[in-house]
Order: sequence, then C-alpha cells, then structure tokens
Amino acid sequence: MEKKKTKIVATISDRNCDVPFLEKLFQSGMDVVRMNTAHQSIEDSRRVIGNARQVSDRLALLIDTKGPEIRTNSTETGLEVKTGDLVYVKGAPDVSSYDNVICLSYRGIAEEIPAGSRLLIDDGDIELVVKSRDNDFLICEARNPGIILGRKSVNIPGIEVKLPSLTDRDKEFVQLAIDEDIDFIAHSFVRNKEDVIQIQEILDKHSSKVKIIAKIENQAGVDHIDEILDHAYGVMVARGDLAIEIPYAKIPGIQKMLIDKCIQRRKPVIIATQMLHSMINNPRPTRAEVSDIANAIYSHTDAIMLSGETAYGKYPLESLKTMANVALEVEKTKESIHDIPVEVINNEISAFLIKAAVEAAVNLSARAILADSMSGRTIRSLAAYRGNRMIWAKCYDRRVVRELMLSYGVRANYMKPTETSHDFVRLAGDSLLHDGVIDKLDLLVVIAGNFGHNTGASYIEIGTVENLINKTVRA
Repeated sequence: MEKKKTKIVATISDRNCDVPFLEKLFQSGMDVVRMNTAHQSIEDSRRVIGNARQVSDRLALLIDTKGPEIRTNSTETGLEVKTGDLVYVKGAPDVSSYDNVICLSYRGIAEEIPAGSRLLIDDGDIELVVKSRDNDFLICEARNPGIILGRKSVNIPGIEVKLPSLTDRDKEFVQLAIDEDIDFIAHSFVRNKEDVIQIQEILDKHSSKVKIIAKIENQAGVDHIDEILDHAYGVMVARGDLAIEIPYAKIPGIQKMLIDKCIQRRKPVIIATQMLHSMINNPRPTRAEVSDIANAIYSHTDAIMLSGETAYGKYPLESLKTMANVALEVEKTKESIHDIPVEVINNEISAFLIKAAVEAAVNLSARAILADSMSGRTIRSLAAYRGNRMIWAKCYDRRVVRELMLSYGVRANYMKPTETSHDFVRLAGDSLLHDGVIDKLDLLVVIAGNFGHNTGASYIEIGTVENLINKTVRA
C-alpha cells in the first residue's frame, strides 16, 4: 500500500488515549503523539506515554510546554463588556478578577505596557486598548462587546514582556521528559536563542538526548529565527498565537519563510493549529481546510499537526484519516524534487552525494533510497530535497528511529550496527525482502559510507535488490 511522506503529529488527551484507539490512529498515519501540558497533569501525561509505547516502539512522543504566557485569572461569572466600556487591568497572579477589574497572571503588566498597546483576550475575541496607567492598573477601553472569562490567553502584539522562558510547571514537565526518555520537547513562545538554551542546559545537566522543537508564535521568534535554529532541533509554526501577534495577512508568507529556513538548515518543521478545526464537531472538512493542508505540503513542510481534532473532538480517527488522505493525494501532484542548494552538514563529499542520490532515485524511478545512519544527519539531509522516492533509513539507534518520524519521506527502522557497508546492504536488503516491502527486481539507490558510521556517506550504488545482495555476498 502506498504510504504518505508528510508526517502527522496528533495531540492526544489522557481522556481519550486507550491503546486500541491509539493503534487505529497509528495504523491510519499518526507518526508523533503530542501531549499538551496546558491541559494535563504529570500523571495524565504518564498515562498517555505508557499507552503510546504499547502501540509501537517507532511512535515518537512530544511534550508541549506552556511557555511564557499571560492569562486572565479566575472569575466567578466573567466580566461582560460593551464597546467603549472602561476596564481596569492589574497584574496580580494570586488575585481573582472582580467587578470591572481583570487580574492577570503576570505581575509586571502595568509597568511594562505603554499607552496605545492592544490587549487581545481569548485568541483575540475581545480587544482592549490601553488608554493610560494609574498606579498598579492599566485603564483600558473595550473595542468590541463580549464576556471576559477566567484562564483565557492574553496577547499583546508588538510588546515583548519580561516573562521568564520556563515556569515552574514547565520545569516539572521537562523533568518528566528526561525521566521518561521522551523524544521531543516543543517549547512554547520561543523568542530568542536564550529560551532554547535554558531548556538545553537542563537537558545537558542530566545527559538527556531529548530534542527541542521551538514553537514560533510571536514576532520576536520570527525575528530571531536564525539564532533559534542554531540551537533547536526543529521548529513548530504555531499559527494560532502567531496570527494574533502578527497581522493575519502576513501569516502565509511567514509560514513559507520559516519552512524555507528550516529546509536550508536541514531541520524538521511542523505546521500547526486549526488545520481541520471544523472536524472537531463535523465528520467532513471544509474545502478551505483541505487547501490549507495542501498549501503546507506544497510549501515543503515535514509535518502537519492535529490539535483539538484528536484531543477532544467528536471525529478523531476521521480527522487523522482525512489529513493522511489529503497528504497522499497532494504528494502525487507536487514537484518530484525540491531543487535547493547543497548544504554541508557532515562534509563536502557527503553533501554532494546526498543530492546526487535523491536526483538518481527520482530520474531512474527507483523504488526507494536506502541509507544507514547513526545520528540521523544524513537522513535529514536526504529528506530536505523532498524527493518523490521514499527514504528507507536503517538506524543503529532506536531513539534516532523515533526522531526521524518528524522527517519528510522517511521510513526508519532499527538495525544492529554492521562492520562493513557490504554487510549493511545485504542485511538491509534481506530484511526488506522478508517484510514484503520490496521485490528482488526493484531498483534501489544505496547511499552509505566505507569509513565508519560517523564520517558520513562516501559512495552511491544503484542496482536491483537481487544484484545488490548477491554482490555483497560475493564480496
């Protein structure tokens, strides 16, 4: 059966994470399980982790931190406002909102926010404009009617407040990721390299191999994307908050720019937020949602993500199947190779051979590219060209297998290290034949190395599976 190349990240709630349900999602195309810590306790997340690991040792796990966010404090009934009403906003983390005073979780709000700033509450449903400041209060004017409820997000476009990157709660979940050997931490509201480094220092202290995905969801993150990519394993384009912080008309261009930056650096990139939002309550997607998925794939993203659709929606399996089917069809009509410049990751020889292998597989209509990997670098470099041939990666580290679940067009499996490249080709070919993945007359493009697992690719060989295996036996 034909397999999609675009990877799918599915958000899973502890309320709906039974093993049979996760097995259905995995069989339908789920590559990564995401846990949103904004809505889960430590024990809730442990339950999801345990159940996901019963499904497959190839299924990757991602924990999403809350990051430096501002929210309204709890309130009994909410504050109903009309256009033009004055609202007093105060930074008081431990105080409930009262009367016409909205208390926020960030104490320094009044000192740092100047007059004329906009406060967008609950994903922008209510807009307040700061008119003036009076001691500890911001005096704001409501620009539209609505009800301001507790525990709702507050965005302040164009203003970078001095929030700490990691909350105490975030640190607890980082420790959970370390203890459980999770694959990825997606850190929210990354503004600069320091936000990534702060988590990396904790990971390094525990000699943890957990990889950091930087969530880009504000202007600062966009502005500092190059230095962020110096330190992050990959990027998630979190378009929900991004479209509130930045004029929405600019989002498609920013999305394309971020994808291009990640491909240039050979870093995985995920497009997230409301891709099939209507399917939370409806069994079929809108045409606009299908086009949104298609646009992300035509723009060469590695992965696309489901949030509420699979976490608490009425049609989680249908949503996953819809996304997988759309991806499969779009991939049939996209360009056969993404013509990008060679980027030296290991060395110049490997960089040249990687592009040549993808071009050969495409031009010769090979069944697939076969490569081995210790760290995943060569495989991610192959994936960057977004060729229309699958990349079969044999990895000598089970963690790398899971990390590559975020890379476009890669089907990774674990393999014990071999002494020579001949042994690798023979054993990998036999394994693929045994699994019924290929036929002995299928053409393969092999890219491997003769000088050790850490030196990168040193040669390409092209032939039928039968000839490649027989050659290595004679050798």
